[in-house]
Amino acid sequence: MDHHTVLLPGPDGPVPADEVIPEAPARGAVIVVQEAFGVNDHIIDVCRRFATAGYRSVAPHLFHRDGVNALPYDIELALPQMAKLTADGIRADLAAAREHLAGPAGQGFSLSLTGVVGFCMGGSVSCAVASEDAYGAAVTFYGSGVRKGRFGFRPLIELAPDLQSPWLGLYGDLDQGIPVDQVEDLRSAAVTAQVPTAVVRYADAGHGFHCDARPANYQAAAAKDAWVRTLDWLGRYLAQP
Repeated sequence: MDHHTVLLPGPDGPVPADEVIPEAPARGAVIVVQEAFGVNDHIIDVCRRFATAGYRSVAPHLFHRDGVNALPYDIELALPQMAKLTADGIRADLAAAREHLAGPAGQGFSLSLTGVVGFCMGGSVSCAVASEDAYGAAVTFYGSGVRKGRFGFRPLIELAPDLQSPWLGLYGDLDQGIPVDQVEDLRSAAVTAQVPTAVVRYADAGHGFHCDARPANYQAAAAKDAWVRTLDWLGRYLAQP
């Protein structure tokens, strides 16, 4: 597979993004929305996993306005960067990724052939933008902002009824920042949408359970099951009528 960094045209300057292209012709595309720690080795590895499954994957660098690509696993370093994010800036960066994938350089993947999958803060983003644009499919890994919006987006429970993209939410019951009752409120809100939705909870998992680069957070059984469900969700809904 081919991994490279691209500079995507954006309204306020180029948007750096890591892109991984499968060896065989891609079956679709996935925009990967970063964790709080930027587009680091783990997020690039996630892009490689999608490429292995046959998807062209692009991870835009959401901290690029400060010249930041990736951060160490230190939340104190991440918080100031997240505080500077805006909904409009995020929308612009994801639009740049979508336009790249839809153009000749990105194999002409329409929005119905493009999924958006986010982790941590990116999980909040993937749910929010799935309520604004009709992606082929959307997946949220432990995204907060359920009752109080993040980055200028409205709370997810307010956005969920307006989901335009089939949406899957993956949450851990031990996540101290996203209580189970909030997850259930989100499930109840999402089920009223006009697209398929599902929420899966993992009893033994906490926040960041999919990140095998952080042993303290990684929960292997939940991570493996969530990945299988993610690929199934994408395979089921990308470009489906």
